[in-house]
Amino acid sequence: MSGDGVVEGIHLHGDRGDPMQVVDAAELVTGHGLTGDRFAGLGIPGSHVTLIAAEGVEAMVSETGIPLEPHQTRRNILTRGVDVPGLVGRRFMVGEAVCYGVKECTPCNHLESMTAPGVRQGLSGRGGLRADVLSGAPIRVGDRITILAD
Repeated sequence: MSGDGVVEGIHLHGDRGDPMQVVDAAELVTGHGLTGDRFAGLGIPGSHVTLIAAEGVEAMVSETGIPLEPHQTRRNILTRGVDVPGLVGRRFMVGEAVCYGVKECTPCNHLESMTAPGVRQGLSGRGGLRADVLSGAPIRVGDRITILAD
C-alpha cells in the first residue's frame, strides 16, 4: 500500500442502531466532523470522523466468510490504497480537508451486535482510525487521501 489513497465510500450515522447512510459527498467541518453525522461535534479528541481501509474489510470477509458491506463497519470514510493505522499521529488530507489521526478505532461489541458474531474478532487490528478535522472542506467519493509532511 502506498502513502496516498482514495475515498471509496462515505457513510453517516443516523440515530443509534439505524443503518449507516451511504452518500457520495459530505462536508467535513473544522473541529466538528461530518455534517449530518450524529457523532459530529462531540468535542472529544478523535471523535470527529472515522476511517477504515477497504482492504481490511475485504480481508476479514475472505478469512472469516462473514458477509459484511463496508457501510456496516459503522466507519465514516472507506479508503483504498492508504495504510490507515499508519495515519495515527499524522496529518493527512481527504480531498481539500486536513485531518489528524488520533488513534486506532477498535471494533466494539455494538458493532458486532449490529452485524454478525465474529465481526469484532475478524476486524481486530484493522478496525480503522479515529481522526480530528483540522481544516474542513467538502469531500466526495473519489477524492485523494494524501499524507502530509510533518
